[in-house]
Amino acid sequence: VIQAVVDNVHWQMSLDRKTTALKQLQGHMWRAAYTTGHVKGEIFEDVVPAIRKWREAGMKVYIYSSGSIEAQKLLFGYSTEGDILELFDGHFDTKIGPKVESESYRRIAASIGCATNNILFLTDVPREANAAEEADTHVAVVIRPGNAGLTDDEKSYYSLISSFTELFLPTST
Repeated sequence: VIQAVVDNVHWQMSLDRKTTALKQLQGHMWRAAYTTGHVKGEIFEDVVPAIRKWREAGMKVYIYSSGSIEAQKLLFGYSTEGDILELFDGHFDTKIGPKVESESYRRIAASIGCATNNILFLTDVPREANAAEEADTHVAVVIRPGNAGLTDDEKSYYSLISSFTELFLPTST
């Protein structure tokens, strides 16, 4: 039975499945790795200064990830930049809904008391960008080393950034 569970987890991971149960299991495994110092969340060097600038301008910053909220807090609490959890106003995971469904973005907006058209969603996944856009959020696709490539149509359709410093956001809350 144990081997069947292990095989199933490996299969789900090989397909990059985003199931809540798999992400929770990964979160439990990561907790042990992070708290013992064996793993640190890697943060691109442009991220923290940009988020600090946005927060100083009165903006709120939330994380919406296919990783569980617990995993998000581990990644940002034990990061290469130290504990940066104070930079975030909240966290969302697939319990709010799949990232490829527009209703998930509407639920987030309702949860934080914000109109969807006052939200900028950053992602590296075109299907997520499409769902967020369908919910009337602003979208930028982030191009980073190791991300999946984009089609020519996706490259020409979406706003693309390779660094958070490329975002010029209006001051608002």
